[in-house]
Amino acid sequence: MPTTNYKILIKEVRGCSICMPHLPMGPNPVFRIHPKARILVAGQAPGRKVHESGIPFDDASGVRLREWMGIDKDTFYDPKKVAIIPMAFCFPGTGKTGDLPPRKECAETWRTELISVLPEIKLTLAIGIYAINWHLKDSKKKNLTETVKSWEEYLPRGILPLPHPSPRNNIWLKRNQWFEEEVINELRLKIKSLLS
Repeated sequence: MPTTNYKILIKEVRGCSICMPHLPMGPNPVFRIHPKARILVAGQAPGRKVHESGIPFDDASGVRLREWMGIDKDTFYDPKKVAIIPMAFCFPGTGKTGDLPPRKECAETWRTELISVLPEIKLTLAIGIYAINWHLKDSKKKNLTETVKSWEEYLPRGILPLPHPSPRNNIWLKRNQWFEEEVINELRLKIKSLLS
């Protein structure tokens, strides 16, 4: 069992207000952890809808992500099976082309400590470029597409880089049909083996 009491850590993170001056809707940290979780979903940051509901991936992105993983809502939201730690926990606001990038303070302040209380994680889904950059660091390729194409290189380390499941990525998915044919099949097999 980790040395840090994960319940105390959850309370500390939920009470975080480091970014308050920069958050258009104020702080509402959205994440889920439990020391028994075997899968870590590392997303980007909550969108407006998720920020309001307080439920991670409670949107179209979540529907697609659960389809990719081949699991239902009950399984996805069971923190003893799936931990969900985005790169930033609160809605960062909206820019000209969509949501702003995740604020860096969350990862810098909390990420290492949160992951340290998850000793059973066997597979990390690094979703989107911000999570890929953090989890793969110098081993990532020149862009998201090349990194995702190299998924077999990272899987033995327990990391699977994925594009964001947002509907905004429909064009990418159409251009890269190999992703659903190769990566999704492997992802579902891996998830099934970890949850059985």
